[in-house]
Amino acid sequence: MHTFLDFEKPIAELEGKIEELRHISDDGEINIAEEVAKLQTKADRMLRQSYAKLTPWQKTQVARHPERPHVSDYIANLVEDFTPLAGDRVFGEDEAILGGLGRFRGHSVVILGQEKGRDTASRVRHNFGMARPEGYRKAQRLMHLANRFELPLVTLVDTAGAYPGIGAEERGQAEAIARCIQISLELRVPFVSVIVGEGGSGGAIAVATANRVLMLEHSIYSVISPEGCASILWRSGESARDAAEALKLTAGDLRKLHVIDEIIREPLGGAQRGKREAIEAVGNAVERHLIELRDQDGDALYTTRREKFLAMGRAGVA
Repeated sequence: MHTFLDFEKPIAELEGKIEELRHISDDGEINIAEEVAKLQTKADRMLRQSYAKLTPWQKTQVARHPERPHVSDYIANLVEDFTPLAGDRVFGEDEAILGGLGRFRGHSVVILGQEKGRDTASRVRHNFGMARPEGYRKAQRLMHLANRFELPLVTLVDTAGAYPGIGAEERGQAEAIARCIQISLELRVPFVSVIVGEGGSGGAIAVATANRVLMLEHSIYSVISPEGCASILWRSGESARDAAEALKLTAGDLRKLHVIDEIIREPLGGAQRGKREAIEAVGNAVERHLIELRDQDGDALYTTRREKFLAMGRAGVA
């Protein structure tokens, strides 16, 4: 059964009626197929209208939808001969970050991203996609590996943020994130990052300081979650809707602000309704940008990446 969000309730009712009709045998008095077709057309129209005018808070809900493709889905469908690498050579393994070597569209790449997990057991195992310091140090290992063997780096971002637990802080969470950003800026290989779901705080930017940053249409990317922002500014999580509006966290807002480079369109109703199409769209966009970056030498990739991020927020820069 498809999971419906709050604003999709009218669509859920229609699709429920459609399912009921499909299980009714045609007795000749009414044309079941014709009725189903009419209701399906109406449901599609409502879906199109709803998703054409999503608010920032509604987009936040879509970005967190449990049925959206996960990082493991993108890797499984886009990367051949994937060989995962584990551990940070310092403390241990962090399953919140998946990463390794593989072949993407015929070319060797290093790929990594946050995995949130699907059911209770896998979510606990992957810590809901919130990496600890060892996860970011594993990411550093992979970045160095890409640089040493001159392999393009692809990252897929889907996290509410880095894990804020006491143990993580004791083991140097802030330093691990900062070091990831530093290494990212020093890379001399093509680097493409895609926000495929939720891009939260330093946990996201740690692996998204790329030459090209892309976003799925209904994903979000922000320095803090709407709930976290609301609790700080309004002392109440109930103002999350207002916070989502103020944060400018949608792909459209971030494209206007030149924080991201491209918006990848999603299937009607979001990536959760067309997983295969969404994964293919991400693959096509990543391939196109890697081809464009492939012609640049290491010095050019290094320089343009640094200039890109230094220009953000600079006075007089649109």
